[in-house]
Amino acid sequence: MELLPWLVGIYILLCAGAYFGNRWFMYFPDPTRYTPAQAELANVEEVELRTPDGETLVAWYSKAKRGKPTILYFHGNAGNAAGRAPKIDTMRADGSGVFYLNNRGYGGSTGSPTEAANVADAFLAYDHLRGLGIPAEKIMLYGESLGSGQATQLASKRDVGAVVLEAPLTATPDVGRRTYFFLPLGLLMTDQFRNIDHVRNVRAPLLVVHGEQDSVIPVAMGKAVYDAGNEPKKLELLPEAGHNDMFAHGAWERVRAFLDGLKPSG
Repeated sequence: MELLPWLVGIYILLCAGAYFGNRWFMYFPDPTRYTPAQAELANVEEVELRTPDGETLVAWYSKAKRGKPTILYFHGNAGNAAGRAPKIDTMRADGSGVFYLNNRGYGGSTGSPTEAANVADAFLAYDHLRGLGIPAEKIMLYGESLGSGQATQLASKRDVGAVVLEAPLTATPDVGRRTYFFLPLGLLMTDQFRNIDHVRNVRAPLLVVHGEQDSVIPVAMGKAVYDAGNEPKKLELLPEAGHNDMFAHGAWERVRAFLDGLKPSG
């Protein structure tokens, strides 16, 4: 019985650590700012966006060719734009535009990432594209991993041409429970990115693409997000792909076919 108070105390400390430190376990930003040229990307410009609360966001923008869509890309929880330069180059190979937003703390963007900030900044990026004269139906949202949370929340409140979710999670507590199953993470985690709820309000065509060997975000989560989404929708599962190698296993070919299958561009 003398041990019980110590165990309770330790458990309370663990809960407190999870509550106050969960963002430390969620975000792994690389703050290094590279230019597109340093990442060997030609015809890509660097754009700075000022947020209402005074932060500066760094984005990379490749303008779409006539009749092609612009892909608004929201990244995962680690790295920066330079690390995804090959993906960006692949996306724009057919003339599609790409607007890659470095979230706060990533790739030269100032501030610290939080769900509220990331989602607000997603709306800012969308409004920037609309301000450039890009029609809503020509804006395709691409949410990679944790970035799927920005894509679903943006698409639930703005018109877009389509939404692509690469390895989406149902919600961050669901991912955390795979390791910290003994903690009430649903009560403790401040940034929950509840795709399983927000995707229900997405009316644009939806594609979920997920690797069946994904050990970070299980494929079952991608299936659950897909099941919760509205028609028209499509699920593409890649049998040999994990979490970070999906383009090497044909992910972009599936995405491009999905986008090409939408109603013809004007």
